[in-house]
Order: sequence, then structure tokens, then C-alpha cells
Amino acid sequence: MTGISPRAHNAEAIAVWEAFTAGRPIRPPVALGTNTQFFIFNDDLNPGEAVTFESYCTDADVMLDFQLRAAAWRAGQIAPYCDDPIGMPPNREAWPVRVDLQNFDEAAYFGAPVVFLDAQVPDTLPILAGDRKNALFDAGLPDPLTGACPEPFDCAQGKLRRRGWYKRAHEILDRWRERLRRAPAYRGWPVRIDPFGVWTSGPLTLAVALRGGEFLSDLYEDPEYARALLDLLVTGTINRIRGHLRCFDLPDPAPEMFFADDALQLISVKMAREFLLPAYRKLKAGVTTAEHVKVHLCGDASRHFRWLRDDLGVYDFEIGFPVDFAQLRRELGPDVTIHGGPTVMILRDGTPAAVQAETQRILDSGVCQGGRFVLREANNLAPRTPSANLAAMYETARLWMYRLFGG
Repeated sequence: MTGISPRAHNAEAIAVWEAFTAGRPIRPPVALGTNTQFFIFNDDLNPGEAVTFESYCTDADVMLDFQLRAAAWRAGQIAPYCDDPIGMPPNREAWPVRVDLQNFDEAAYFGAPVVFLDAQVPDTLPILAGDRKNALFDAGLPDPLTGACPEPFDCAQGKLRRRGWYKRAHEILDRWRERLRRAPAYRGWPVRIDPFGVWTSGPLTLAVALRGGEFLSDLYEDPEYARALLDLLVTGTINRIRGHLRCFDLPDPAPEMFFADDALQLISVKMAREFLLPAYRKLKAGVTTAEHVKVHLCGDASRHFRWLRDDLGVYDFEIGFPVDFAQLRRELGPDVTIHGGPTVMILRDGTPAAVQAETQRILDSGVCQGGRFVLREANNLAPRTPSANLAAMYETARLWMYRLFGG
């Protein structure tokens, strides 16, 4: 623990986030990302890995129960080391749950088979490899909600038969709604079902998942095919996102947009502007009314940040790779929000002293100038990260306070 009482911690966290939102930060807010992998491979929460990714992704009750247990565990074991409230839902209103098809959902939506691997996150297999590169054009766009084909196509014959993961997702949703009508609370707090299907891991990442590494060669050897496939994927993604916005009674188009494209790190700025910028602009115009949007980019992608700001209106970056924070702030200016911090490797394998030193170095780099910096792991805590290292990062931020904001 950090030595501060839960009541004092929660009051400080409220003040920190309110000041940050108002543009008058008193210190960098601290956030910690914990995905499903962090919890499934957690010896305390899931001893003996009783819940597997396969049971989690295919059994509605297992998914709901595990998410609730994980949320409550986080509220007690992770919240003391970030600006989450201790002992209660992160929004202090309800436990959030969401039908969670991991990162395989988009490729599966377009027909890729899902594989469950021992001690790994689920993945998909490419369906457009080799001479099957045109199978999606033959199959037509998936149904926005279920992912079903207009007509069945057989992948064994070089075409495609979709397997209905999004149909299964809606069956899980129906099961949850039925359960929560009967028992709407967990540990004294209501449970809120958040929408799914309303964001994207990115058109390039999706193209690589479906075509494999051959798509990177296509950018050179068959650029017209590459453009056509990206356009098809973006069109299908827009249909899916807007269909799910309407399904959850959300504004369509949405007032904000958050997307990712981790494969962007694999290509040059010149190639990204040629192939991805038109795709991103189409995606943005199709799903949101926002001028400024948010992106998550793992890997060494910082060379792309400036054109994403200038040409697409990205003013909020989540980063997941060691970067030059001082250079990043100088390049992007004081009005862009940056989320980043020590790498997950340092947090998992380093000493508290090493974590403290790295956190201090980042905070002193100049990245906090203007106040638009959120300190977090880069990116998503690794399973079995020691709490002493999380405490070292959090306490460094708490002691740093206001001294560099404003330049």
C-alpha cells in the first residue's frame, strides 16, 4: 500500500482528475491499464488458470462473473497505485462490463478462424493468404451486427464462410441482460453493460491479420489491391460501428472517436500518408462528428504522430513504446494529450528504485508542459507486476506535483 488512507486517496484522485479535465492540473493523473490477460494469468485472482481464454470467450456466464471479480479485485489491489477510487467502481456509479472478444473480434467479423493457444491470448489465422487474396471481395460485406455473409462461401474452395462471432457476442449480451434483470447489483453496486463493436483496432492492423505479412508486400507490388482491400475493410468497419451505435442507442455518428492501428509502426511515414491517411479520413468521416480524435499506438510509431495531428486531427495519443518524451512534447505542442510512462518490462522486472528513477526522468523531461500528460504504464500491465513497483511510480507522481506545468 502507499501509506495514504482509502478515503484520502479517493478524495485526492477526484481532485486530480477534476483539475486535469478543467485544464488546471495539480499533478499528472496516474492511470493503469489492466486487460483480460493481466487477470487470467493472475495467480491470486485465477489460481491454476481455472478460467481459460476459451472458456472466457465462449461462455457468457464465465465472462460476466470473471469481469466482475476482476473489477472488484482491481478496486482493491490496483486502485491504491493510481487515481482510481479504492473499493468501488472506477466511475463511482456502477461496475462496467462489456462483451469482450479480445483483439480477435474484427478479423473474426470478416471471417478469420479463431485459435486458442496455451498460455497466450487468442488469435486468428489469415484467410487471404496466397491466391485467396480476393475472397472478401467475393463474399461481400458482413452483416453490421452479426458478421454474417450475404451468401455462404467456403474457405476450403478459396472463398469464405464466416463463423458468427459477432452473432455469439449478441447472444452473450442477451444472456447478460437477462441475468442482470434478476440480479442487477454486485457487491452493493449496480452493474452497467458498456457497448461493444464501436471502435476499431485499425485498418492496417486488420489487413495484416487477414492477409498476413503478404499485405506489406502488396503495398509495393500491388498497390491497387492494397487500396481496394483497405477501402473494403474501412467500409465494413464503418457499417459495424454505426450498426452497434444504433444497437446501443448511442448517437450516430458518435461525438468522439478512439481507434488504434498498432501495425502502423511497420511502415514509413511516406507510405502511411499514401495508403493509411485516406483510409483514416474515410473512417473518421464515417463514424464521428469530432474534429479532434484519440489514437492508441503501440510500438515505435512516434514518427507518425505529427502528421496524425496535422492531417487527421489526433490530439490525444496513447503510446506503448519507449519514446523521447521531450522531443514528443516539443513536436506536438502543449495542446496535445499524451498518455505514457515507464515500460511494462521495467514495471514488472525492475526494482522500485529503478521505477522511481525512470518515472522521475519522464516527468522531468518536459512532457508535462501545458499539463496534458497522463502517467501510465506503456502499455497494459504485464501479469505478475509487483505492487511495490506500482507504488514507486505512483508516489513519484504524487510528490512531483505542479512545478513544471505551464512551461
